[in-house]
Amino acid sequence: MTLTETKNANPAPLGLLGFGMTTVLLNLHNAGIIELSAAILAMGLAMGGAAQLIAGVTEFKLGNTFGGTAFCSYGLFWWSLCLIWLRPFGDIAAAGNATMGFYLLLWGIFTLFMFVATLKHNRATQTVFGSLTILFFLLAATDFLESRPLKTAAGIEGIFCGLSAIYSSMAQIVNGEFGKKIMPLG
Repeated sequence: MTLTETKNANPAPLGLLGFGMTTVLLNLHNAGIIELSAAILAMGLAMGGAAQLIAGVTEFKLGNTFGGTAFCSYGLFWWSLCLIWLRPFGDIAAAGNATMGFYLLLWGIFTLFMFVATLKHNRATQTVFGSLTILFFLLAATDFLESRPLKTAAGIEGIFCGLSAIYSSMAQIVNGEFGKKIMPLG
């Protein structure tokens, strides 16, 4: 490599880690294990939002439309969700269950199409997007039906989704560092 050449790093592990850690933390709340707190909001803004945006912009710069669209979109999802909870817009009414149901339904539809695109990717990526699609539809149904048991089930499924993203992130890092497949991605 000459002085003018640079090696591009893989931004996906950062984005997946930001998504995975934030998703696990929020879904511990959805499952009824922990309370909604500043820790979840901070993780949502920093790792869920900022880390994924950084990864997404980098993916676009590398010519990866799928990765750029995914990471930027889900990074902005986390920022929008935190804004909904923080209500910085003053007198605008808080999002009710029906509004949140449609908000989550739209994210589920987007994620379903992204899942279809993963059919050309590895099994780990398919698992992340497949479980995320299920999660968004379960959370939308939770809000439409106002069902605590369904929210608990969604939380458990969301923990799985987040852990699958963390695994994919760690596998890419470990495999990249060792230059061979140590943790399979399928």
